[in-house]
Amino acid sequence: MIAECQVDYVGRLTAHLPMARRLILVKADGSVSIHADDRAYKPLNWMSPPCWLETAPSDEESKDVPEGHQLWIVRNKAEEQLRILIGEMEHDSSHDLGVDPGLVKDGVEAHLQELLAEHTQTFGEGFTLIRREYMTAIGPVDLLCRDADGGTVAVEVKRRAEIDGVEQLTRYLKLLNRDPLIAPVTGILAAQQVKPQARTLAEDRGIRCVTVDYDVLRGTEDTSYKLF
Repeated sequence: MIAECQVDYVGRLTAHLPMARRLILVKADGSVSIHADDRAYKPLNWMSPPCWLETAPSDEESKDVPEGHQLWIVRNKAEEQLRILIGEMEHDSSHDLGVDPGLVKDGVEAHLQELLAEHTQTFGEGFTLIRREYMTAIGPVDLLCRDADGGTVAVEVKRRAEIDGVEQLTRYLKLLNRDPLIAPVTGILAAQQVKPQARTLAEDRGIRCVTVDYDVLRGTEDTSYKLF
């Protein structure tokens, strides 16, 4: 939807977007995000699943809505809210995108996954591989491992780990932890480079970040002419 809208986030923090023309995306997974005509793919504000959208909230919640406007309320389990006040609507359409084949990894990322599958000790002593490309209902987990204590660990492999990688692994973990045969499942985000924001979010969610050296794993590290 493209519409004039005002957005207020109410939760652990508060945030306000004044009335302006924006793009509102409601995806099949329930997520809602609000975009401006810049910032590439990053939304101005959003609510990640699981969450629920009410396009016709109660009379009490709607009592202050100006005439000719709509109020949408997106809620999550933590009782946080994204309150979207919609004014003039320019475009509203719905499209079924079908089943996405998923991201095709580039040569380096795919090879990095193979190398980590062969060298699971990168994640710690006693790690063993259960399966590569462990399939779930929402896509394959790069590596499913077992740690030295026998716990199950899901590993997401990236060349450069950003917030979307943390979100992807979070979704896998929520699904995997519903399976009593492998739960509890913890997570590792493995990458050549981990962005600071991604590391902060991952650690807040109990996900461990591991920085890996592609050349060392390939065994081609040149140690000559180094001071240390």
